[in-house]
Amino acid sequence: MPASSRDLGILEAYYPDQDIPKEEQMAPQGDIKSMTLRIDETLAQTVRAIAEVEETTVSDVIRDALSEHVERRRRDPEFQTMLKRNLRRHEELLSMLADG
Repeated sequence: MPASSRDLGILEAYYPDQDIPKEEQMAPQGDIKSMTLRIDETLAQTVRAIAEVEETTVSDVIRDALSEHVERRRRDPEFQTMLKRNLRRHEELLSMLADG
């Protein structure tokens, strides 16, 4: 469900130092997955500080960090080996279920 004007007003009141996008600036709901992220207060403050210094949003800082993490995993040979092992195991499980 897209954010309403009321919801955006609440966000602006709760996060006065953050640039909250207006409804017309938000991507269509199908393009975005909303998630809840629980982090300790020290990390939250650090992320807010980074966003403020970079003149961006906390969400953008977190999205950038997640994207960088995913790219590191894609280039990590050890992770790729674990991924292939995991895929083979899932294929075996699916095959067992299909034969049953």
